[in-house]
Amino acid sequence: MDNEELLEQLADIHLPMEISYWPPAPGWWLLILILIAGIVFMIRRYARYYNHKKVCEYALNELEHCRVQFDKSNEDTNLMRLRYVNSFNSVIRRVALVHYPEENVARLSGEAWVDFIREKGDSSGLDETISSALSFGRFQTECNVDINDLNKLGIAWISSLYMKPMPPKAKRNGS
Repeated sequence: MDNEELLEQLADIHLPMEISYWPPAPGWWLLILILIAGIVFMIRRYARYYNHKKVCEYALNELEHCRVQFDKSNEDTNLMRLRYVNSFNSVIRRVALVHYPEENVARLSGEAWVDFIREKGDSSGLDETISSALSFGRFQTECNVDINDLNKLGIAWISSLYMKPMPPKAKRNGS
């Protein structure tokens, strides 16, 4: 056999098939799954943040409503201050019940209630007069608390409670 004959018996060079884009390689599937999981995580986190922010705004609006009711009375009588203290206490207690459902906030009263307020949020404006008003507000016959200071305390306490980093969902029984 001649070299020419041998060369004729050889087949032409075949190029490989073009690489297909579908189905993607396993690495691409993994990347897509990670991206979808990340997007779902971010959406859920934003939804929790938005809900948290709305609850805070609602609580601050409730506190403002109490203040408006006090201002509407055009009287700075002892009775109106006691009503404001009780309304204020009610708003703060509801916020605490929503934010700390596992703490049995509803049963707290007196000094235990004031200690809870000191422990959980910004209570830098909590002085002895406000402490006494919050402890025994509805049972007092005379209330000498400064409504402006009490309102500032409420705003600071609610804001600090809801605007601090949220605890993980597993540790909370609430939202």
